[in-house]
Amino acid sequence: MNQVSSLTASARGGGSKRASRWPARLDFAQSASGLVLALFMWGHMFFVSSILLGKDAMWTVTKMFEGYFFFGRSYPGIVSVVVAVIVVLLVVHAALAVRKFPINYRQYRTYRQHMKLMRHEDTTLWYWQVVTAFALFFLAAPHLFQMLMHPGTIGPFESADRVWSYRWWPLYIVLLLAVEVHGGVGLYRVAVKWGWFAGADPDATRKRLKAAKWTLTAFFLVLGFTTLAAYVKIGVEHADKAGEHYVPARVQQEGAQ
Repeated sequence: MNQVSSLTASARGGGSKRASRWPARLDFAQSASGLVLALFMWGHMFFVSSILLGKDAMWTVTKMFEGYFFFGRSYPGIVSVVVAVIVVLLVVHAALAVRKFPINYRQYRTYRQHMKLMRHEDTTLWYWQVVTAFALFFLAAPHLFQMLMHPGTIGPFESADRVWSYRWWPLYIVLLLAVEVHGGVGLYRVAVKWGWFAGADPDATRKRLKAAKWTLTAFFLVLGFTTLAAYVKIGVEHADKAGEHYVPARVQQEGAQ
Protein backbone atom coordinates (compact mmCIF):
# COMPACT_ATOMS: atom_id res chain seq x y z
CA MET A 1 0.00 0.00 0.00
CA ASN A 2 2.84 2.35 0.88
CA GLN A 3 4.51 1.55 -2.44
CA VAL A 4 1.31 2.35 -4.32
CA SER A 5 0.95 5.65 -2.45
CA SER A 6 4.54 6.54 -3.21
CA LEU A 7 4.11 5.78 -6.89
CA THR A 8 0.92 7.81 -7.01
CA ALA A 9 2.59 10.80 -5.34
CA SER A 10 5.51 10.52 -7.72
CA ALA A 11 3.23 10.50 -10.72
CA ARG A 12 1.39 13.56 -9.43
CA GLY A 13 4.36 15.74 -8.56
CA GLY A 14 7.79 14.29 -8.06
CA GLY A 15 7.99 12.55 -11.43
CA SER A 16 6.99 15.62 -13.42
CA LYS A 17 9.52 18.16 -12.20
CA ARG A 18 10.40 20.81 -14.73
CA ALA A 19 13.76 22.51 -14.95
CA SER A 20 13.83 25.95 -13.33
CA ARG A 21 13.79 28.91 -15.68
CA TRP A 22 15.65 31.13 -13.25
CA PRO A 23 19.16 30.41 -14.61
CA ALA A 24 17.99 31.52 -18.07
CA ARG A 25 16.29 34.59 -16.61
CA LEU A 26 19.43 35.55 -14.70
CA ASP A 27 21.55 35.02 -17.83
CA PHE A 28 19.17 37.27 -19.78
CA ALA A 29 19.34 39.95 -17.08
CA GLN A 30 23.13 39.72 -17.08
CA SER A 31 23.27 40.07 -20.87
CA ALA A 32 20.76 42.94 -20.90
CA SER A 33 22.53 44.93 -18.17
CA GLY A 34 25.90 44.33 -19.84
CA LEU A 35 24.51 45.49 -23.20
CA VAL A 36 23.15 48.71 -21.68
CA LEU A 37 26.45 49.41 -19.91
CA ALA A 38 28.51 48.74 -23.05
CA LEU A 39 26.32 51.03 -25.18
CA PHE A 40 26.50 53.69 -22.47
CA MET A 41 30.30 53.48 -22.46
CA TRP A 42 30.43 53.93 -26.23
CA GLY A 43 28.16 56.95 -26.00
CA HIS A 44 30.21 58.31 -23.10
CA MET A 45 33.38 57.94 -25.13
CA PHE A 46 31.91 59.96 -28.01
CA PHE A 47 30.72 62.70 -25.64
CA VAL A 48 34.07 62.92 -23.84
CA SER A 49 35.95 62.94 -27.15
CA SER A 50 34.09 66.11 -28.16
CA ILE A 51 37.20 67.87 -26.77
CA LEU A 52 38.87 66.87 -30.06
CA LEU A 53 36.50 69.31 -31.80
CA GLY A 54 37.54 72.12 -29.49
CA LYS A 55 36.91 73.45 -25.99
CA ASP A 56 33.65 75.14 -26.99
CA ALA A 57 32.29 71.87 -28.41
CA MET A 58 33.09 69.99 -25.21
CA TRP A 59 31.58 72.80 -23.09
CA THR A 60 28.39 72.66 -25.19
CA VAL A 61 28.05 68.89 -24.74
CA THR A 62 28.64 69.20 -21.00
CA LYS A 63 26.07 71.96 -20.57
CA MET A 64 23.56 70.05 -22.67
CA PHE A 65 23.64 67.18 -20.16
CA GLU A 66 23.32 69.67 -17.31
CA GLY A 67 20.11 71.05 -18.84
CA TYR A 68 21.60 74.47 -19.62
CA PHE A 69 19.91 74.79 -23.01
CA PHE A 70 16.54 73.56 -21.70
CA PHE A 71 16.23 75.39 -18.38
CA GLY A 72 18.39 78.44 -19.02
CA ARG A 73 20.89 77.43 -16.33
CA SER A 74 22.99 74.39 -15.43
CA TYR A 75 21.84 71.65 -13.06
CA PRO A 76 24.87 69.37 -12.52
CA GLY A 77 22.66 67.17 -10.33
CA ILE A 78 21.20 65.72 -13.54
CA VAL A 79 24.61 64.17 -14.17
CA SER A 80 24.58 62.71 -10.65
CA VAL A 81 21.23 61.04 -11.34
CA VAL A 82 22.57 59.44 -14.53
CA VAL A 83 25.70 58.27 -12.69
CA ALA A 84 23.56 56.80 -9.89
CA VAL A 85 21.58 54.78 -12.44
CA ILE A 86 24.82 53.51 -13.99
CA VAL A 87 26.13 52.54 -10.54
CA VAL A 88 22.97 50.50 -9.86
CA LEU A 89 23.24 48.80 -13.26
CA LEU A 90 26.92 48.08 -12.63
CA VAL A 91 26.21 46.50 -9.24
CA VAL A 92 23.39 44.37 -10.67
CA HIS A 93 25.53 43.27 -13.62
CA ALA A 94 28.47 42.42 -11.36
CA ALA A 95 26.26 40.45 -8.95
CA LEU A 96 24.84 38.42 -11.84
CA ALA A 97 28.21 37.86 -13.51
CA VAL A 98 30.07 36.78 -10.38
CA ARG A 99 27.94 33.61 -10.29
CA LYS A 100 30.13 32.21 -13.06
CA PHE A 101 33.53 33.25 -11.74
CA PRO A 102 35.86 30.63 -10.22
CA ILE A 103 35.19 30.89 -6.48
CA ASN A 104 38.40 29.28 -5.22
CA TYR A 105 41.91 28.46 -6.35
CA ARG A 106 41.00 24.87 -7.26
CA GLN A 107 38.33 26.01 -9.71
CA TYR A 108 40.68 28.63 -11.12
CA ARG A 109 43.45 26.06 -11.63
CA THR A 110 41.02 23.66 -13.33
CA TYR A 111 39.88 26.39 -15.69
CA ARG A 112 43.46 27.42 -16.53
CA GLN A 113 44.35 23.80 -17.31
CA HIS A 114 41.27 23.53 -19.48
CA MET A 115 42.15 26.76 -21.30
CA LYS A 116 45.71 25.61 -22.01
CA LEU A 117 44.51 22.22 -23.18
CA MET A 118 41.75 23.50 -25.46
CA ARG A 119 43.57 26.56 -26.78
CA HIS A 120 40.19 27.87 -27.88
CA GLU A 121 40.07 31.60 -28.53
CA ASP A 122 36.59 32.07 -27.03
CA THR A 123 37.70 30.36 -23.82
CA THR A 124 40.70 32.69 -23.64
CA LEU A 125 38.48 35.70 -24.30
CA TRP A 126 36.26 34.71 -21.35
CA TYR A 127 39.36 34.56 -19.16
CA TRP A 128 40.31 38.12 -20.10
CA GLN A 129 36.74 39.21 -19.55
CA VAL A 130 36.98 37.90 -15.98
CA VAL A 131 40.38 39.58 -15.44
CA THR A 132 39.15 42.95 -16.72
CA ALA A 133 35.93 42.61 -14.70
CA PHE A 134 38.01 42.13 -11.55
CA ALA A 135 40.06 45.21 -12.45
CA LEU A 136 36.92 47.27 -13.05
CA PHE A 137 35.68 46.51 -9.53
CA PHE A 138 38.51 48.75 -8.30
CA LEU A 139 39.08 51.14 -11.20
CA ALA A 140 35.52 52.23 -11.95
CA ALA A 141 34.58 53.02 -8.34
CA PRO A 142 36.80 56.14 -7.87
CA HIS A 143 35.73 57.63 -11.21
CA LEU A 144 32.03 57.01 -10.59
CA PHE A 145 32.25 58.40 -7.06
CA GLN A 146 33.96 61.54 -8.36
CA MET A 147 31.26 62.08 -11.00
CA LEU A 148 28.47 61.28 -8.52
CA MET A 149 29.63 63.69 -5.82
CA HIS A 150 31.22 66.40 -7.99
CA PRO A 151 29.22 66.55 -11.25
CA GLY A 152 30.08 70.22 -11.71
CA THR A 153 33.75 69.45 -12.30
CA ILE A 154 33.21 68.38 -15.91
CA GLY A 155 34.37 70.68 -18.69
CA PRO A 156 37.34 71.53 -20.92
CA PHE A 157 39.48 73.00 -18.11
CA GLU A 158 37.86 71.09 -15.27
CA SER A 159 38.34 67.65 -16.84
CA ALA A 160 41.83 68.51 -18.10
CA ASP A 161 42.87 69.68 -14.63
CA ARG A 162 41.58 66.45 -13.11
CA VAL A 163 43.51 64.37 -15.65
CA TRP A 164 46.81 66.25 -15.32
CA SER A 165 47.06 68.52 -12.28
CA TYR A 166 45.14 66.17 -9.99
CA ARG A 167 46.98 63.13 -11.37
CA TRP A 168 44.06 60.97 -12.53
CA TRP A 169 45.73 60.05 -15.82
CA PRO A 170 47.32 56.76 -14.60
CA LEU A 171 43.91 55.48 -13.46
CA TYR A 172 42.28 56.56 -16.74
CA ILE A 173 44.88 54.71 -18.82
CA VAL A 174 44.26 51.38 -17.09
CA LEU A 175 40.51 52.02 -16.84
CA LEU A 176 40.31 52.68 -20.58
CA LEU A 177 42.10 49.43 -21.41
CA ALA A 178 40.00 47.39 -19.00
CA VAL A 179 36.60 48.80 -19.97
CA GLU A 180 37.13 48.59 -23.73
CA VAL A 181 38.45 45.02 -23.63
CA HIS A 182 35.72 43.92 -21.20
CA GLY A 183 32.92 45.63 -23.10
CA GLY A 184 34.06 44.42 -26.52
CA VAL A 185 34.42 40.80 -25.40
CA GLY A 186 31.12 41.02 -23.56
CA LEU A 187 29.19 42.23 -26.61
CA TYR A 188 30.77 39.52 -28.76
CA ARG A 189 29.82 36.82 -26.26
CA VAL A 190 26.27 38.13 -25.91
CA ALA A 191 25.84 38.12 -29.70
CA VAL A 192 27.11 34.53 -29.91
CA LYS A 193 25.12 33.33 -26.90
CA TRP A 194 21.76 34.65 -28.05
CA GLY A 195 22.30 33.94 -31.74
CA TRP A 196 22.33 37.52 -32.98
CA PHE A 197 23.21 37.89 -36.66
CA ALA A 198 23.23 34.09 -36.93
CA GLY A 199 23.37 32.91 -40.51
CA ALA A 200 23.47 29.62 -42.34
CA ASP A 201 27.11 29.12 -41.39
CA PRO A 202 27.63 29.63 -37.61
CA ASP A 203 31.43 29.40 -37.88
CA ALA A 204 31.55 32.11 -40.53
CA THR A 205 29.21 34.29 -38.45
CA ARG A 206 31.42 33.87 -35.40
CA LYS A 207 34.51 34.88 -37.38
CA ARG A 208 32.75 38.01 -38.65
CA LEU A 209 31.58 38.92 -35.15
CA LYS A 210 35.08 38.40 -33.79
CA ALA A 211 36.57 40.60 -36.51
CA ALA A 212 33.98 43.30 -35.75
CA LYS A 213 34.75 43.00 -32.04
CA TRP A 214 38.48 43.60 -32.51
CA THR A 215 37.83 46.43 -34.97
CA LEU A 216 35.54 48.22 -32.51
CA THR A 217 37.94 47.63 -29.61
CA ALA A 218 40.84 49.08 -31.62
CA PHE A 219 38.73 52.05 -32.73
CA PHE A 220 37.62 52.99 -29.22
CA LEU A 221 41.10 52.48 -27.77
CA VAL A 222 42.59 54.82 -30.38
CA LEU A 223 39.78 57.32 -29.80
CA GLY A 224 40.17 57.02 -26.04
CA PHE A 225 43.94 57.52 -25.94
CA THR A 226 43.73 60.39 -28.44
CA THR A 227 41.12 62.04 -26.23
CA LEU A 228 43.17 61.46 -23.09
CA ALA A 229 46.20 62.99 -24.81
CA ALA A 230 44.12 66.07 -25.67
CA TYR A 231 43.11 66.50 -22.01
CA VAL A 232 46.72 66.07 -20.91
CA LYS A 233 47.82 68.79 -23.35
CA ILE A 234 45.16 71.20 -22.09
CA GLY A 235 45.95 70.27 -18.51
CA VAL A 236 49.67 71.02 -18.95
CA GLU A 237 48.87 74.39 -20.52
CA HIS A 238 46.35 75.22 -17.79
CA ALA A 239 48.35 73.85 -14.83
CA ASP A 240 49.12 77.30 -13.36
CA LYS A 241 45.37 78.06 -13.25
CA ALA A 242 44.14 74.62 -12.12
CA GLY A 243 40.62 74.79 -10.76
CA GLU A 244 39.49 77.59 -13.07
CA HIS A 245 36.22 76.91 -14.92
CA TYR A 246 36.06 77.23 -18.69
CA VAL A 247 33.66 79.82 -20.08
CA PRO A 248 33.40 80.31 -23.87
CA ALA A 249 34.20 83.78 -25.18
CA ARG A 250 30.67 84.29 -26.48
CA VAL A 251 29.21 83.54 -23.05
CA GLN A 252 31.64 85.99 -21.44
CA GLN A 253 30.57 88.66 -23.93
CA GLU A 254 26.90 87.99 -23.26
CA GLY A 255 27.53 88.30 -19.53
CA ALA A 256 29.37 91.58 -20.00
CA GLN A 257 26.48 93.13 -21.92
